[in-house]
Amino acid sequence: MNLFPTRASAFGGGLVACVLIAATLTGCSAGQQSQTSIQESAVNGASGGVGTIALRDVRIRAQVTGAALQPGESVDLLFVAVNESDTDNDRLVGITSDIGPVTLTPVNPEIPAARSLIVGKPDGVEADAMQALSTAVKANATVKLTKPLASALTYHFVFAFERAGQAAIDVPVTAGDAAPRAQ
Repeated sequence: MNLFPTRASAFGGGLVACVLIAATLTGCSAGQQSQTSIQESAVNGASGGVGTIALRDVRIRAQVTGAALQPGESVDLLFVAVNESDTDNDRLVGITSDIGPVTLTPVNPEIPAARSLIVGKPDGVEADAMQALSTAVKANATVKLTKPLASALTYHFVFAFERAGQAAIDVPVTAGDAAPRAQ
């Protein structure tokens, strides 16, 4: 009596069963999105971009006491602009807003290829962390209000870049942020 064919067919049948079970289990998740793919990042500001420029954590820092800040007051605009091009520099040539003129210091800052422009010093960022970003270009942006500014609203801003073009973003007011600490 030859037991080899029985053992071989039992082994083959077991192998087929294992492959079918593995394919069934793997197929259960095929084509589905992970939960993290639809989650927003934990930042206070808005995001957007145009061309090779990505704008991140765009927000207005303002201490709003009462109903609103009144025209004539100034607020800080904070954001990070990332030049995602590996070869081409770009330049931020202007920012316009429906709540007042925006002043950039320095005027028209350059954003080198594969680097970032950090505008304003976000609260809670220690000097050591800012130093670690030494390859980033730094600037400041101030908005001189021509209209009242209230918390919990967004305001329309247009960012103009020399190469990438224009990006329109509705920018929120960050509630509760304190003015930068004196260093």
